[in-house]
Amino acid sequence: MRWLLAFLLIANVSVAEEVVLGLSQDEVAITTQFDGSEILIFGAVKREEAIPEGPPLQVIVTVAGPSEPVTVRRKEKRFGIWVNTDAVEVDRAPSFYAVATSGLLREVLSNVEDLRNKISVPRAIRSVGAPMSINDAGSFTEALIRIRRANQLYQLLENQVVVDDQTLFRTSIRLPAALTEGAYRTRIFLTRKGKVISQYETSIDVRKVGLERWLFTLSREMPLIYGLMSLAIAIAAGWGASAAFRLIRN
Repeated sequence: MRWLLAFLLIANVSVAEEVVLGLSQDEVAITTQFDGSEILIFGAVKREEAIPEGPPLQVIVTVAGPSEPVTVRRKEKRFGIWVNTDAVEVDRAPSFYAVATSGLLREVLSNVEDLRNKISVPRAIRSVGAPMSINDAGSFTEALIRIRRANQLYQLLENQVVVDDQTLFRTSIRLPAALTEGAYRTRIFLTRKGKVISQYETSIDVRKVGLERWLFTLSREMPLIYGLMSLAIAIAAGWGASAAFRLIRN
């Protein structure tokens, strides 16, 4: 009876604060002129009781693109040229990943909760093993994170979630131009003392549209026609440039 009462008390605490979420847009259209997009994520905290006393409520927002295996290669300089030496395949890595927080990540989220929910950038990447000949497999994952951060594909946005009166929150996340199509998983976590007390999940649909979509579909479904069309366009462009040059010269 005691364990049942304790379970009910824990369940009541876990639902005492819940997320009510909104998105400025739940679809992103990739066109030939697409140079990125900014998503505004906002919401409120629904409560059945007064705001608890103690440390303030913290909010974490994550946006993750489709995950896929990635091969990371190490280059070394041998005989004056750079060559690929070792390679490690990361089992699953999001094509895009952003973490926005209302404070410093290490202060608003404990290591245990990060391990359980896979919130930080390193935790979002799944790398099971590596060849026996490689002793520093972790450095390959670090290199992948470093490269994608440089391209704005991995982002850590600390102190970028604004929380008003521990009830309303908002943040914006910039999506770069080089996006992979698919559903972008969006999660919101409410934390107190580093522990997750509530979470909410939705998704943002990223798709190519218009000419961009037509060309993409053609290249996948009819590669021969796509290749011949690309060759014809290249020949026409070269002939047009040559004709224009001769006209200008004369």
